Amino acid sequence: MKRLLFFGVLLLTTSCATEKLNFSPLSNSFYSEAKGSDSDRAKKSIDINVKENVNASEISNLISTFPTFKNTDLNNEVTALKYSLQNYLYAIDANNLSGKNKAIKSFEKSYKKIQKLRQQLNKDDDEVLNRYLVRLKTNITVIEDSLKGS
Repeated sequence: MKRLLFFGVLLLTTSCATEKLNFSPLSNSFYSEAKGSDSDRAKKSIDINVKENVNASEISNLISTFPTFKNTDLNNEVTALKYSLQNYLYAIDANNLSGKNKAIKSFEKSYKKIQKLRQQLNKDDDEVLNRYLVRLKTNITVIEDSLKGS
């Protein structure tokens, strides 16, 4: 009987202990926006700290884990997209407004070319590419909104 009770308690504690934390970038961005008051945000300059920004770090992670495809034209355009995203992050870190705008235009140009080239992909590759593109665009939008709000 004691053994059954022990295993029951053990099962209960391990099942509760294995719950995972929510590492969603969306919830983290809401937390980072909510933790500072409006007066604190007004004191900061237009730049954001790229090293501590959740969205910027996710962009960096997406750049490094971006898959390669069988289509060489698509891979070349993905390389151009990655390059423009790196320039975007560097420009934000350096508080370079013209460099940021130039990188955004380059990103949009590559994004449009990739949208045309992805029609040649099979369904699975197209879904993977779409997930990456949506996450990249979402993170850039969040960063741009935070820059305009300050």
